[in-house]
Amino acid sequence: MSVNLAELAVSRERYTYEDYCRLPEGSPYQLIGGELVMTPSPTPYHQMVAMKLELKMAGFVLEKGLGIVLHAPLDVYLDDTETYQPDIIFISNERLSIIEEKRVNGAPDLVVEILSPSTGYYDLRSKYKVYEKKGVREYWIVDPQNKSVQVFCRQEGKFVLDQEVEQQGTVRSRVISGFAVEIENIF
Repeated sequence: MSVNLAELAVSRERYTYEDYCRLPEGSPYQLIGGELVMTPSPTPYHQMVAMKLELKMAGFVLEKGLGIVLHAPLDVYLDDTETYQPDIIFISNERLSIIEEKRVNGAPDLVVEILSPSTGYYDLRSKYKVYEKKGVREYWIVDPQNKSVQVFCRQEGKFVLDQEVEQQGTVRSRVISGFAVEIENIF
């Protein structure tokens, strides 16, 4: 049964996954820190960058038989107050069991967030900390405005900046062995 957001807002100051599931299918929200955060539709340029990167990543992963690459909108449940819709995720063959009928239950191996004005703060701050805490092994922050990519790798429970490329150059994944992309091919 779906409920409209106004009804939820009256009943709760802090939302849970149960509340989130009561939203109508396709509602433009993510559950971040117990708040329902509206995420408007991305711009065409954002979607072009996402599509180019996803095609390269998914093609490589499928060809090598390494796992699966999925894209938003797709719920990634991290705990009762944190359910995100990352732009692109990679899940290795060994961890495919986290894919459930209605959600991904747990941290993907690799997450790509493509910054946009409406969600950049969450991607760089709130979600970054939760991804780090919940065990995402590699986190890519793609900035279409600056044509840059930062790659953070988890070491001893903390994200460490592994690579940063702006305008041109190659970014390599440490989690998807052998995968690299020239960033001028995605912007």
